[in-house]
Amino acid sequence: MRVVSKYSHSIPKLVCPGGNGAGLLISTRDYNKNIVVDTNARTATVDAGVLIKDIFDYVSSYGLAFPHSPYWDGLSISGVLGTGAHGSSTWGKGSCVYEYVIAMTMVVPASAEEGYAKVINLVSGVADGDLNAAKVSLGVLGVISRVTLQLEPQFKRKVSKVRTSDSDLETQIIVNANENEFGDITWFPSLKIAIYRQDNRVPVSTKGLGTNNFTGFQHQLAIIRATTRVLEEEDEADGDARHKCETSEVQLNILCLIGEGWTNNGFLFRGYPIVGYQNSIQTSGTCNIPIARNFACAWDPSAKGEFFFQTTFSVSFADIGSFIKDVKALVALNPDSLCTLGLYNGILIRYMKKSSGAYLGEIADSVDLDFTYYRSYDATKPRLYEDTMEEIEQMMIFKYNGKPHWGKNRPVAFVNSATLYPDLPKFLQVKDRLDPQGLFSNEWTDMVLNVGGAAARLQTFGPHCALEGLCICTDDSHCAPEAGYFCRPGLVWKDARVCRLSKSGVTS
Repeated sequence: MRVVSKYSHSIPKLVCPGGNGAGLLISTRDYNKNIVVDTNARTATVDAGVLIKDIFDYVSSYGLAFPHSPYWDGLSISGVLGTGAHGSSTWGKGSCVYEYVIAMTMVVPASAEEGYAKVINLVSGVADGDLNAAKVSLGVLGVISRVTLQLEPQFKRKVSKVRTSDSDLETQIIVNANENEFGDITWFPSLKIAIYRQDNRVPVSTKGLGTNNFTGFQHQLAIIRATTRVLEEEDEADGDARHKCETSEVQLNILCLIGEGWTNNGFLFRGYPIVGYQNSIQTSGTCNIPIARNFACAWDPSAKGEFFFQTTFSVSFADIGSFIKDVKALVALNPDSLCTLGLYNGILIRYMKKSSGAYLGEIADSVDLDFTYYRSYDATKPRLYEDTMEEIEQMMIFKYNGKPHWGKNRPVAFVNSATLYPDLPKFLQVKDRLDPQGLFSNEWTDMVLNVGGAAARLQTFGPHCALEGLCICTDDSHCAPEAGYFCRPGLVWKDARVCRLSKSGVTS
């Protein structure tokens, strides 16, 4: 059994029920009505299916605010906790939503004498071990019923975006975190551009009713999305990565001109800074609201538009500078190799603080990097500069011990996941006690948590397996030798094994 919400989705098989087709899905779609605010304690207790945007807006009517969340507002609170989702900050408790959970009600399996199900209450300070497991649960402990969140007095934020060279990104990346409570960075390596978000609290008396309606989360005419995809497929077929760079630079210039969906007053963008209330700044996602059948979200398969991979890892503050230098070294060897990232809004860089106790939480102050890039509809067809993103992915996995986002990534991203969390044994003890039969687990959760040695099954070897991230190549057949792609060592990190184009079949 797996629990899903109204807009349920994940890139890996996180939400898929197990049982070879006999599994069940439990939906919280209609369990989204109750938000109970305690103004004295500054808390909100919410049903599991309530969307994070609804939480932000509702508590604001009481003069309160929730400090952090992912940027996309179409997530339920239980989904956020299931994947350890976050915003961007290392200030205070940090940006991970689980750090603000002070109580939780769950429904877990029980004996026949108990009616096969029972309700348990997890409260901070009482049986902390169970709550520390439930804060990032992958949905394997049971059904989250209600969550109590710690709130703060309402506040405003002042946001500016600064576009500049990425020449000193490896040093400025930490400076930006230290100087901005809600700062982030968008990086375009092949364009050598970094956009720094300067974002801090200001008094509520500060003038401004700015809003965040990020263009990437807005509807667009389905025909435009389909045409954009056709044009990128033509670049892939022509081997024209340079045109991808040119297109991405034009796209970036337009987005910067219109403010990427930011407004100064809820209607128009007149320039930075943007000043607005927390509930109008933190999240966006008008794509949640249907408007017409000929409009579609970027990820809507019916539009036959964007189709992409997302490779998302957190790398520790201690290692992030070296990682940035490695990526720059790859771009120096092949300047157009990461042009595809520019067509998907660049690399989003956000900050997370070391967890105060969540068993599957962050183990150090870290930088989260989101890479979104072209994926072919044909699983046997390699993409331009296939090797570059594979090398980056493997550097994050093995060289820098990066932690993969539980709700994103290709299968190979999780080959080391069970070794990265010192408190995983404690988590599994709670899991075995609350759900000893594994009713809320599936094959994928068993593999990423290495239940019974299941991690050995994460890679699936066979022809073309590396192209979809089903394996790390060890043989040319795992790539696409018929198209000139062979399994070769990395260019910067020699321990990597990647699929590289070579017409002769011989590369350095």
